Amino acid sequence: MQIKLASVLVDDQEKALKFYTEQLGFVKDKDIPMGTFRWLTVNSPDGVEGVELVLEPMAFPPSAVYQRALFEAGIPATAFITKDLAGDYARLKANGVQFRGEPMRAGPITMVLLEDTCGNLINLVQPDEAG
Repeated sequence: MQIKLASVLVDDQEKALKFYTEQLGFVKDKDIPMGTFRWLTVNSPDGVEGVELVLEPMAFPPSAVYQRALFEAGIPATAFITKDLAGDYARLKANGVQFRGEPMRAGPITMVLLEDTCGNLINLVQPDEAG
């Protein structure tokens, strides 16, 4: 078995696509009409080939309650790994990305939370080289 897809719930697929591509630098992969929504995925040019992030529409009402609860509690929906947290933090901040604080150490990682403009917190993480 392989993990090829991960999802984040988004309140607006077009807004999410703009954020994940224009601000984070991901690349649109799939964009397939599915009724009133789309099968919409992005991937990272620096990531593992074939792994996609699904920008999942909140078509199921309880999903909005779940997303809001995570956001309000400060719990990230997912995490992205970087080899250069300081560089990515500076680049993304200059690109208008909103962060919740400054990068901080947490055990074997350095991390910072960012807001994806679509209702999610994303943990940007740099593991220690030994980790």
